[in-house]
Amino acid sequence: MKNLLILTLIAITASSCYEAKMRVRSIAPAYGGSGSNGFALRENERSKSGGITTGWSADTKSNMKDEIIGGQAPADPKVDKVGRLVIYNANFSLVTKTPDSVNVRLAEIAKRYDGYTLTLGSSSSVIRVKSEKLHDAIADISHYGKIKDKVISGDDVSDEYRDFEIRLENASKARKRYLELLAKAENVEATLHVEKELERLNGEIDMMEGRLNRMKHLIEYSTITIYIEEKTKLGIFGYITVGLYDGIKWLFVRN
Repeated sequence: MKNLLILTLIAITASSCYEAKMRVRSIAPAYGGSGSNGFALRENERSKSGGITTGWSADTKSNMKDEIIGGQAPADPKVDKVGRLVIYNANFSLVTKTPDSVNVRLAEIAKRYDGYTLTLGSSSSVIRVKSEKLHDAIADISHYGKIKDKVISGDDVSDEYRDFEIRLENASKARKRYLELLAKAENVEATLHVEKELERLNGEIDMMEGRLNRMKHLIEYSTITIYIEEKTKLGIFGYITVGLYDGIKWLFVRN
């Protein structure tokens, strides 16, 4: 009886591993291969009307959205237009005359776009907003200073997410089988062996559920990291120098 129980446990474990491996292979071609796990878009923005960014026009915002992997952050926070699961992040510096009041505005923007604040600091702050509203949030932030060194990136986690889903499903099935074996165990040794396997499976299931929940959250909410810089205040000679520079530039460079 003891040998039969051990052979049954081995068969269950082998069956679960083989099933997970075959299912992962079957879905891999459908969700992209090498080279499709992320992208980065860099922009150095300059205002032509005095240095402070006042916001993007509707056409500018539309064009920017089209530049990002063929479209904006997904309207559906879980899946984009081609079935990918993407985590979006934005990083940039904000040069502003009023760094002390910027954090108040950032908290308001996070709330306005159904998000929340992670950190607010004198040199950097981090907020999260709904992924489909990422570009609108950045446009609002641009009203409070000049945005530079902007990077908007996306990490395609489709394969990883679905791999965890399959592993979680198979682990749950295996746990159910072990519970059935536990009910049939006829001695202490067999009971302890099954309980040990159940303990291992429960740990794996908790880990995978936690990982899936975190990925779901990061897919739904984009993270915006803002590095705050105070705009340099020019003195009298500074303005004269800038004026001379602009005048000379006008003589040699015409847009």
